[in-house]
Amino acid sequence: MSLSSYLKDIKDAATSLFEGFAITSSHLVRKPVTIQYPDKTPRPVSDLLPERSRSWLRVEMDICTACLNCEKNCPIDCIKIVTDKDESLGRVMTHFDIDMAKCMYCGLCTEPCPTGAIHFIPEFERAAYSLDSMVERFVPEDGKIVPYKPPKKDKVEEVKVEEAKDNA
Repeated sequence: MSLSSYLKDIKDAATSLFEGFAITSSHLVRKPVTIQYPDKTPRPVSDLLPERSRSWLRVEMDICTACLNCEKNCPIDCIKIVTDKDESLGRVMTHFDIDMAKCMYCGLCTEPCPTGAIHFIPEFERAAYSLDSMVERFVPEDGKIVPYKPPKKDKVEEVKVEEAKDNA
């Protein structure tokens, strides 16, 4: 090894060392980015989330048609819907469960829903001690829910005409 290459290595090491010190010292004078959650947030954390954040799934059972599109489109089968026939009520849902421990929040279940019954809500604080408590049950135990039946197209047009008359 020659003296010139030895001096070049010393110069490179010193340059690298001072570049590291420059980066470190620039971070010493910056305002910290860490927020002391939840005590010192300027607004509620759910308001700080992006508009399209995928936080937690919610199902509006009053407009769910039990079409099973969300269950079919879920790539990891975390949605389980069971429908039965009841003599007096007709077709009923006996189970609508989402295992949030399995869910990867891809949103593929929300897109095919014809009524928009399944959607994300801006809630993310769901710590749990067991995986069983991460299963969200939308039909009560031993309960039955009659699925929503959207009005036929003719009735929808009549409703729109009546709404237009009311607004005029």
